[in-house]
Amino acid sequence: MTGKLTTHVLDISIGKPAYGVLIELVRIGSHKEIEFLQAIYTNEDGRLNQPLLEGDNMKKGIYELHFYIGDYYRNRGATTEDPSFLDCVPVRFGISEPASHYHVPLLISPGGYSTYRGS
Repeated sequence: MTGKLTTHVLDISIGKPAYGVLIELVRIGSHKEIEFLQAIYTNEDGRLNQPLLEGDNMKKGIYELHFYIGDYYRNRGATTEDPSFLDCVPVRFGISEPASHYHVPLLISPGGYSTYRGS
């Protein structure tokens, strides 16, 4: 089995996938240094067209996903506070088994979010 890292974003305020959310992936080093890996936008299904990491790029370590939720709501024309209550939602997690599938979904609304390790 080849390991991979995937995500998706659901906007529970409208009950639909969140299209066009900018997501950044970074790796946190042993001395807390941050290594930028990539930036990508969600598609119409709130997912990515390919895994964030897979195969040999899946390495044991600490990672962080940055979900730019404030921009998503502003781009949708949603009425939000100024500044938005949620702007960038960081989710820090560890990969301990690089051969496994790690799925990190994000459920969002203008006033809150939830995440978990999915399948």
